Amino acid sequence: MTGLPQTRAVIEEGIGQRLHLGAQLYVSRHGQTVADLAMGESRPGQALDRDDLMLWLSSCKPVAAIAIGRLWERGKLTLDDTVARHIPEFAARGKERVSIRHLLTHTAGFRGAAGTWTTRSWEQIIAHICGASLEAGWVPGKKAGYHVASSWFILGELVRRIDGRPYDRYVREEVFLPLGMEDAWIGMPAERVRAYGARLAPMHEVEDGDFLDDLAGNREGGLVMPRPGANGRAPARQFARIYESLLAGLRGERTGGVLGPQTVEALLARHRVGLYDHTFKHMMDWSLGFIPNNGCYSDAVAYGYGPCASLRAVGHSGAQSSVAFADPEHGLAVAIAFNGMPSEGEHQQRMRQVLGALYADLGLA
Repeated sequence: MTGLPQTRAVIEEGIGQRLHLGAQLYVSRHGQTVADLAMGESRPGQALDRDDLMLWLSSCKPVAAIAIGRLWERGKLTLDDTVARHIPEFAARGKERVSIRHLLTHTAGFRGAAGTWTTRSWEQIIAHICGASLEAGWVPGKKAGYHVASSWFILGELVRRIDGRPYDRYVREEVFLPLGMEDAWIGMPAERVRAYGARLAPMHEVEDGDFLDDLAGNREGGLVMPRPGANGRAPARQFARIYESLLAGLRGERTGGVLGPQTVEALLARHRVGLYDHTFKHMMDWSLGFIPNNGCYSDAVAYGYGPCASLRAVGHSGAQSSVAFADPEHGLAVAIAFNGMPSEGEHQQRMRQVLGALYADLGLA
């Protein structure tokens, strides 16, 4: 296991600049652990531990793609099924042509139909989204724009309608536990929230150097109900197992019994190519629920994998805080979560620097 001196220095510099209190980083290469670090503090005066559960925000979105992939493998759906085939009331107000593929590639066209931290119940959220209108002038599959929360709730409801288990139970039993992710959750029972206690590392919003921990994802109400696009919790060492399993799938293996190799190849391939993203405001390709490396368009594309990642790198990032990805060309699985959310510009610079340093430390720059 390497010391990653340049990577550590970037994380420590960020602590000194009050961009974050601490960070977890896990890296493996060709299936062998390279680094499993926790640096700095969870909250003032408390050291961050490798076993603490970080909040992964949007980095947990690919779990929904994996859940859909399992149902696809089992013949329970096809990617080009309309959503309304499984959720009939979704067809209201122009959404009858929206397909599962459109949800996974952010080409569906109902971006603002739900917020991430709404206090509505699951049933109320689904009913509200189903009653929402397609955006004016939007042709599903022809126009693109990142859906922060709405499409992810519908993916979770598809899992519930088709399988019968609620989304949180399905991903726990069908994804996390088979991969040995004992402390991974997207929605957890209230008694587990209380049992974990201080191991639930708060995510701090950073304002003028102050760390604020009143984010909804830190509170019991934000932890209990599953939010497929936001409230994933796990230590970095466990969260990275998702990408280790995907790399195994690309090698033709079926690690953990989660997805077969053909399904992994299909999920990680670029299904949306050369479309302008009307949320991010630049060109972006998209895989099925995953973000491929978009460095081919510009080094300035947000939420990438650093300056040295191969074009085959694929994963997902969490707002101003985290990233988890696989780089098949180098056999890398990476999960890093900072516990501070500074400005967008500060975060993008921080993440680009830490990932550049990581590749340099590994001799891959």
